[in-house]
Amino acid sequence: MSELNRNLLRGFISVLSGDVGGVLVGLIVTPLLVRALGSGQYGDYAFMLSALSVLVVLTNAGISDGVRKFIAEDRGTEWAEYVFGFYTRVAIALAGVTGLCIFAAVKAGLVDAVAGPAFRQYFYLLAILVGARQLFLTLRSTLMGLGYEHYSEPLTVLRKMLFGIFGVMLALLGYGVTGVLVGHILASSLGTIVAVTVLGRRLDLRALWQRAPTTLQTEPRELLSFNALSVVLTLLMMSLYHVDILLLRPLEGGAATGYYRAALLVAEFVWFAPFALQMALLHSTSELWAEGRLEELSALAAKATRYTLALTLIVALGIAALVDAFVPLYFGAEFVATGPIVLLLLPGAFGLAVARPIFAIGQGKGDLRILIVATGTAAVLNLVLNLLLIPPYGMRGAAVATSIGYGLMVVLHVVSARRIGFNPIADLRLVRLGLVGIGAGVAVFGLARLIDTPILALGVVPPVGAVLYAVGLLRLGVVRPAELEPIFMRLPSRVADPLERIVGRVSS
Repeated sequence: MSELNRNLLRGFISVLSGDVGGVLVGLIVTPLLVRALGSGQYGDYAFMLSALSVLVVLTNAGISDGVRKFIAEDRGTEWAEYVFGFYTRVAIALAGVTGLCIFAAVKAGLVDAVAGPAFRQYFYLLAILVGARQLFLTLRSTLMGLGYEHYSEPLTVLRKMLFGIFGVMLALLGYGVTGVLVGHILASSLGTIVAVTVLGRRLDLRALWQRAPTTLQTEPRELLSFNALSVVLTLLMMSLYHVDILLLRPLEGGAATGYYRAALLVAEFVWFAPFALQMALLHSTSELWAEGRLEELSALAAKATRYTLALTLIVALGIAALVDAFVPLYFGAEFVATGPIVLLLLPGAFGLAVARPIFAIGQGKGDLRILIVATGTAAVLNLVLNLLLIPPYGMRGAAVATSIGYGLMVVLHVVSARRIGFNPIADLRLVRLGLVGIGAGVAVFGLARLIDTPILALGVVPPVGAVLYAVGLLRLGVVRPAELEPIFMRLPSRVADPLERIVGRVSS
């Protein structure tokens, strides 16, 4: 097993573990927030989260991607310190500019015109939160670029846990959306302090205020040119994720936005494994691009796409089968209207999940123009469809528009990947995967219909469906035992040995 594959696997497992931890924290925190805020205030909070996401992209200006990409290239002595110092200085400056712009927008009455006077205080807090989030993301990306995902991802989980403690507590005490935003500020600030402590043991933090070595002072133009294109690309991605919320709140009100946000959260469960792979692939494949190892890159891309497709399919089937049992139990009976919206969003969320690793490998090359065209096409269509469908159809219109925009991403990014120079669909084993999916779907939906008790269905259907699906993948050769060996090598022998025997028997 090559050093690159070992590093990629370690990074993927670390990021995936962080995502799983984040999902588990979110599973606990979200229903508490929903019940503390109610559908109306939860819709207002969803609007503020979407505004935060867009502002973080503009403020971050591609810094997170740039740090991960360029630190990983290791161009010589003091290179990592130089990249860290340069990007952190830029991050602090941009956060200050964004904060001032938000304050100016509130004073000028723009917030009143778009969201109403009640949102003034929220946007003041948002100005502070953008700065806190900016520093945290920059430090986290520095750790990832250095290959320390086993530090960066627990930090992300820690931040989410701290938010759960502070945000939920303040919401339950009656401080509403204001309290939740204060919870975000406290969590990001404490997470930043921990990140600085960890990073200080691995980098010379004096690089933050020292001049770069003479041999490296020609580099800022290269770093910033990557960032300029990266921020455009990321902003287009964020518009796909948030334009529906930003349009729905002014047009349909807080309650509808709250129901829709809940549906998005459920549909987005299909993303956590692909997102982990995307985060690990960006800096792990930069070296392959730099060295022109295109055959190895295509093989890696094909394998990543097949794994993503296989993982995402069973999760999507489980969500579709159990949505009626899960939503009222999790969010409360008030959110029963969310179920049908989830089903409309799922096809697009599935497509976008498959597109994520393809997108990341193309991004690792550093030439983002083709990716911008592909993503921009999907983003523009998504915006137009939301503008057309939300006024007459409300939440359902937003879900259909967003699902189409999401789904188009996988088609466009497969085409862009071929243009860039790699083939992500060379080894999908699609027919075999389709047969396994049909069999698992029949079992999952049938079992969900037979069990009337929601809690029992949620406890029985997922593990039974996962086992049947895994057996099908091995029996039909969608995943071969040899492809699982790198995972077994990272497990304790008392766990790996019986698993290997079971896999060998099932696949033979």
